[in-house]
Amino acid sequence: MLAALTGLGLSAAAGLNAYIPLLLVGLIARYTDAVTLPESYAFLQSGWVVTVVTVLLAVEVVVDKVAVVDHVNDAIQTFVRPAVGGAIFAATAAAEQADASAWMQDNAWAGWLLGIVVAGVVHGLKTTARPVVNATTVGIGTPVVSAAEDATSLGLALVAIFAPLLVIVALALVIWAAIAVYRLRARRRRARPRRLA
Repeated sequence: MLAALTGLGLSAAAGLNAYIPLLLVGLIARYTDAVTLPESYAFLQSGWVVTVVTVLLAVEVVVDKVAVVDHVNDAIQTFVRPAVGGAIFAATAAAEQADASAWMQDNAWAGWLLGIVVAGVVHGLKTTARPVVNATTVGIGTPVVSAAEDATSLGLALVAIFAPLLVIVALALVIWAAIAVYRLRARRRRARPRRLA
């Protein structure tokens, strides 16, 4: 149970910013014993991967703060974030130990799929909410919301690794945010015909 929560939390964090949880897992695996990567994913803690992910994170942090450019970035990240979510779920030692059952061992794809779905849903929420933020704040809110997303990704990744039970609370907040965004968009759609009339 705790292992699955770790994988889910890291995947959800990847849905907001793919590189924060990936870099965090790589650094923690490299310098501590808190995360032990399976042999097939040990390359994630290598110096060159950590360097490349750091550069990609720096680019992501900058371009995601600029209105309109963030939409292009989100379009590109539509492929990256879910893939990283699946990989990070499968890569963490906790995810590898998610279930000692023969089924989990024989069906390693289940961890990948779950990570892809969770990261994809969170990414979808982000890309749905961002145009609303950009339109309602004329782009001024973009850097603020982006910084909040980055902080949430970092916090969620840390919680997933060090306090996985709290991932339940974090995922409940993500669901609440999804409902709030859906309601806001529905209200805006209903208000649009009235403004045109």
